[in-house]
Amino acid sequence: MAAAVLLPWLIWLILSLIAVYLLDLFAHARRGLPPGPRPLPLIGSLHLLGDQPHRSLARLAKIHGPLMSLRLGSVTTVVVSSPEVAREFLQKHDVVFASRSVPDAVGDHARNSVPWLPHSARWRALRKIMSAELFAPHRLDALQHIRREKVQELVDHVGRLARDGTAVDVGRVAFTTALNLLSRTIFSCDLTSLEDHGRSKEFQEVVTEIMETAGSANLSDFFPALAAADPQRLRRRLARLFARLHQVFDVEVDRRMRERDAGETRKNDFLDLLLDATGEPSTPGLDRDTLQSFFTDLFAAGSDTSSSTVEWAIAELLRNPDSMAKLCSEIAGVIGSRRKIEESEIGKLPYLQAVIKETFRLHPPVPMLLPRQAEAATEIMDFIIPKGARVLVNVWAMGRDKDIWHEPEKFIPERFLESVIDFRGGDFELIPFGAGRRICPGMPLATRMVHLVLTSLLNQFKWKLPTEVQRNEVDMAEKFGVTLKKASPLYAIATPI
Repeated sequence: MAAAVLLPWLIWLILSLIAVYLLDLFAHARRGLPPGPRPLPLIGSLHLLGDQPHRSLARLAKIHGPLMSLRLGSVTTVVVSSPEVAREFLQKHDVVFASRSVPDAVGDHARNSVPWLPHSARWRALRKIMSAELFAPHRLDALQHIRREKVQELVDHVGRLARDGTAVDVGRVAFTTALNLLSRTIFSCDLTSLEDHGRSKEFQEVVTEIMETAGSANLSDFFPALAAADPQRLRRRLARLFARLHQVFDVEVDRRMRERDAGETRKNDFLDLLLDATGEPSTPGLDRDTLQSFFTDLFAAGSDTSSSTVEWAIAELLRNPDSMAKLCSEIAGVIGSRRKIEESEIGKLPYLQAVIKETFRLHPPVPMLLPRQAEAATEIMDFIIPKGARVLVNVWAMGRDKDIWHEPEKFIPERFLESVIDFRGGDFELIPFGAGRRICPGMPLATRMVHLVLTSLLNQFKWKLPTEVQRNEVDMAEKFGVTLKKASPLYAIATPI
C-alpha cells in the first residue's frame, strides 16, 4: 500500500529532474554558450572537478575546446585554456572582464583588497599607490640593499645548516626570506627570523592555509543562495586566519603612530607613505581596515608565490642534473665562485632566466589566475559570454599544451634560449602573473627576488637530495589552492662550494 502511494511521487520526481535537465540543455544552446560537458540536474558539472580542478579542466578542454562553459551548481563558468582565447578576454575585451568573481570565503576582506576589488575608482587609487610607490622600478632600485642583506642572511643560515649536515627545508627558508624582505620594506623591521623556526613556520602555515581555504571548493560559490549560511564554515575559518595576520600588522602600525606622535625620526618606508596618504583626497578611505587588507595581500601573495617558485625550481633542477650543471656553470662563469651577486648581473645569465620561465610554465604560482566576471554579455569567437559569468583562465593547462610546447611534461629550459617569449603579460603562451589591467602588481619585485635567491643558493652551495629521497625520487605532487604548492616540502642537503 505504501509503495503504491509513493510510486506516483517517485515518477513525478524523476520526470521533473529530467525536465529540468532537458530545459537546461536547451537554454545552454539557445544562449549561445561555448561548448562544454552536459550538466547533471542541480549539481551541473561539479562532479567532474575533483581535488585537482586545474588538471580536470585541462582534460575537459581537450574534449570541448579551449573556450568551454560549464554549469557548476547554479553558476555559469567559462574556462579559457589557450593563448588565443586568453588574449580575447585579457586584452581585446579586458574592460568587460576586469572585475573579479569573489569567492564567498574571502568575505569582508574583499571590500578593501586590491586583488579582489571590482574594477573601480577605488581599485585604481589603491593599485596606483602599490604600483607607483612600492613596485616602481626606481623604488625597487633604491631598495636593492635590503634584498642584498636578506639574501646574505639566507646564505649564512644555509651555510650553518650545511656545516651541521642538516637538510634544508627549501620552501621555509625561501618563505622566511621573502617575508622579511617585505616586512623590512614596509615596516623597516623583520617579522621573524630564519633561526626562529617556530615563528617563521607559523607564518608560513597561516599563509598556506589562507591560500588553500580561499581556493577550496565551496558550496557557497556554486549555490549563492546558501552563502548566508556559510555551510562549510570557510568564511569563518578565513576570517580567523586574516585576524591573526591583522594582529601582527596592528602592532607595527600602533608602534609607528606612537613614534610619529613622539616626533621620532621618520623611517620613510612604505608604512610612512601610507600613513601620510591617509585622509588625502586622492586616497579616500585609507583607514585601518584598508591597511590591514593591504598588508595581508602583500604578505600572503608576495611571500607564498616567490618561495613556492624557488622551491619548485630547485626540485626540478635536482631531478634534472644536466640542467643543474648548466646553470651552475653559467653562474660560476659570469659571477665567480663565492662572490656576492648584484641584481645588475642577472641579465647576463640567460640560462637562469630560462630556468625560471620553465618553472613558471610547469608550475604557475596561481594555476587558474584569480577568477574574473563578465560585466556585460559579450560575444567572443562566435559564442556569447553572459553577464555575470565566472571566467577562469587555466594557465596551468596552457603550460602543458602539446600544441604550444614540445614535450610539455618535461623540464627543458633550453626551449626558452632561442625564444622571445616572456612572462610579463605580453606573450599569452606564458602568463603566470596574468595580463591586462589586472596583472599582478607585485610581479617586478617577485621576479627580482626569485632570480636573486635562486642564483645565490646555487652560487654558494652544491645541492643533493637526502639518501632516502634519492631512492624514491622527489615527490612532485601538487596541493591545489589559490596558489599551487608542493604537497610535501622539499628537503635538500647543501654543501658549501
